[in-house]
Amino acid sequence: MTPKTSERLIVDGPAGALEIVINAPETSPRGIALVAHPHPQQGGTLDNKVVQTLAKTFFALGYASVRFNFRGVGRSAGVFDDGNGETDDALATLAHAKKRFGDVPVVLAGFSFGSFIQTRVAATVAAERMVLVGPAVGRFEVAPVPADTIVIHGETDDVVPLAAVLDWARPQELPVIVFPGCGHFFHGRLPQLQRTVAGMWRGAAAGA
Repeated sequence: MTPKTSERLIVDGPAGALEIVINAPETSPRGIALVAHPHPQQGGTLDNKVVQTLAKTFFALGYASVRFNFRGVGRSAGVFDDGNGETDDALATLAHAKKRFGDVPVVLAGFSFGSFIQTRVAATVAAERMVLVGPAVGRFEVAPVPADTIVIHGETDDVVPLAAVLDWARPQELPVIVFPGCGHFFHGRLPQLQRTVAGMWRGAAAGA
């Protein structure tokens, strides 16, 4: 995934202009990977490094990676709406991607607040699989997720404590991948994050 493969555009969203970046493979994509960014009021944008890493990972796996700025961020119109409007932004982005790429499988991926939004999107979208990195449980009411969801968290996360994630995952008997010595923003661990997600994806495909 390079700047040459990145297409940045403005589409009509629920609150007005909606800024989207699409990275599509040269051949027909195996699906759409919708990637949601961290909290808009805490500096989160579609250019966040973890978000870019997720997009790069799925692009390399043959998906059309689609990122977007929530309302009020970058060139997207509107103001923060406590997750309600942001869910609508995600659904509008996905609708635009489906018009372009057709009725292909959909992967929902998110980082921090973006993970919370994707659990809301999953209530209305049949996803092939979900990937939640640093999910903002405790800060938001994050719904239960399918058993094959990939959850990755840093051991020393000081934004969302690992204990809170385990408390959320425990009733679901949901495995959590823990990066030892890693904080919320995965500084210095992005290549490892990419390898982990890609490896689990290829492993699932091989076992199918």
